[in-house]
Amino acid sequence: MQHMEGLNEAQKQAVRTTEGPVLVLAGAGAGKTKTIAHRVVHLVKSGVPGHAILAITFTNKAAREMRERIGGLLKEHGEQRATGDITVATFHALGVRLLREFSREAELDRHFTIFDRSDSLRAIKRVLKEKGYEDAQIAPRSVLGAISRAKGAAKTLAGYREQVDDPYRSMVAAVWEGYRGILRKEHALDFDDLLLELWHLLQTQEAVRDTLRRRYQYLHIDEYQDTNAVQYELIRLLTGTSGNVFCVGDLDQNIYSWRGASIRNILEFEQVFPDATVIRLEQNYRSTKTIIAVSNDIISKNVNRKEKRLFTENPEGSKLALITGYDEKDEADKIVWEAERLVGEGVPLREIAVLYRANFQSRAVEDAFLRAGVPYRVLGTRFFDRKEVKDTLAYIRASLNPDSFSDIGRIINTPLRGIGAVTVRKLEGEGRDALSGKPRERVDAFYRILGDIRDVAMGKLASEAIRYTIERSGLSAHLAQGGEEDRERLFNMQELVTLAAQRYDTLPAPEGVLRLIEDAALATDQDEIDARSKQRDGVTLMTIHAAKGLEFRHVFIAGLEDGLFPLEREGGGSDSADDEEERRLFYVALTRAKEKVHLSYAQVRTVFGHRAPRIPSEFLLDIDNDFFETPTTEPSKVVYLD
Repeated sequence: MQHMEGLNEAQKQAVRTTEGPVLVLAGAGAGKTKTIAHRVVHLVKSGVPGHAILAITFTNKAAREMRERIGGLLKEHGEQRATGDITVATFHALGVRLLREFSREAELDRHFTIFDRSDSLRAIKRVLKEKGYEDAQIAPRSVLGAISRAKGAAKTLAGYREQVDDPYRSMVAAVWEGYRGILRKEHALDFDDLLLELWHLLQTQEAVRDTLRRRYQYLHIDEYQDTNAVQYELIRLLTGTSGNVFCVGDLDQNIYSWRGASIRNILEFEQVFPDATVIRLEQNYRSTKTIIAVSNDIISKNVNRKEKRLFTENPEGSKLALITGYDEKDEADKIVWEAERLVGEGVPLREIAVLYRANFQSRAVEDAFLRAGVPYRVLGTRFFDRKEVKDTLAYIRASLNPDSFSDIGRIINTPLRGIGAVTVRKLEGEGRDALSGKPRERVDAFYRILGDIRDVAMGKLASEAIRYTIERSGLSAHLAQGGEEDRERLFNMQELVTLAAQRYDTLPAPEGVLRLIEDAALATDQDEIDARSKQRDGVTLMTIHAAKGLEFRHVFIAGLEDGLFPLEREGGGSDSADDEEERRLFYVALTRAKEKVHLSYAQVRTVFGHRAPRIPSEFLLDIDNDFFETPTTEPSKVVYLD
């Protein structure tokens, strides 16, 4: 068959197996999107009408690429007429489409509004105020996160209430009720509701469920390892007990448990669908034999996985490079030196990536690239542009200059203090003397915080001033209540302390902290003025989570130290599920590389202003010495004296 050309035997088996449940365990770089696209073409060539085919993925970008791939193949094989009938969508886009179509059965306004995250946060803040929680310094973002996680776990408000066992959950339930009231009043759904309401519809409306099962006779689910409970339930309900569902995923790339992704969905697939066919796509088309061998060895140490061993027909390739830095600055300088050498050998900047476990690590690496004048781009937000960094510096600026209302307006209610917009406008226009009662008490309390910060900033070293600001402002306590994203923000604020300790503590108070504020402002302004001279090409800097699905010729994995990668969890305890996810994250990082992996660590690192020796990551110790190359000539080591 002509439309099977270019597929290996495992891919052909996956394409031909059209009836019944199929689980495809597709390794990194094994051509899973290609396999799904060819399977859709095979179904159409076999006489299946386009409207009977549904393909679901996670991001708009992935859906667009899959749609284009399928459309191109259909055109190539003379089946273009079917393109418009095939449904390729994200879970959320499918939810919108079906809830509008069956709005009467779902008891929804057909033209319901969709709340984005900022709409939801505004509503949560409003409910917190109405319920009297505004003085408790409860983070609206953390409450919204708790509600979102519950909805992703296929829990309704009633179901959540049944599990309330502490004051915080009780508060979340109360706020959820008020938030739900706002959504209903405005005929709106948030992103999580798009799936939760569809799940409820399919559960309770048998006629709708049967209609959709007859319509979508062939389901395709991409990135199945990333599905959460409600997405799993939607797949199960649309498929039925013996329907045709084709799930493609890789247990070894399950790295989003903190978002609710459940590893059990793949592990228990054959229990849910006893007659399932399991196919393994193990041929990697991306990486060298060396990279694949190391990746296999690393991931094989995980227990909770389905056995799969990648292989490739690509060349042996280079051995892994190991970069040892004295500290994080030396580590970053050596990474940049090596990147410059690669560029000199003809490697394009865009084919080089520096990956790290936590966002705060980007600061030292950004500094090194800036000093060397090597173009780079940060996927995400530059260090000084991050909200939490700006907030911390705004507190110090406002403490030193209480007339700076741009700073006051930014932080007066961050974290939440119950100071409303009317009070803020009156404060700006008429001053504190125009306020009275509770508003005056809250504003006075805020200015006492600024006064305390000013005293420390004027008399202490820069790092001590930053550390005190993070704690006295309430930012640290506020972020400590949240999940993984808030934890990242706290890391970034702590990195600001580290920066101050390394670069500004040699200056007397208050000159050190003033210089830091000045340099941060100039760095941000320069970024805005030229956006790296509007140069879009550059070495890519990003977290490993952000790198999933991407590939580069050369990949640097920085900060391979015990406690940083694998990341030590809150409280310092070890959990086997967390340990295995960290190992999967390292596997994802390794398999982003096509030609060579460069691993690095620092012997000393400053964290939250404290300089301490570091132990190399267990991941480095897990790699056989034969896979490492003899160190190349590096710039002479600089010795830093404390």
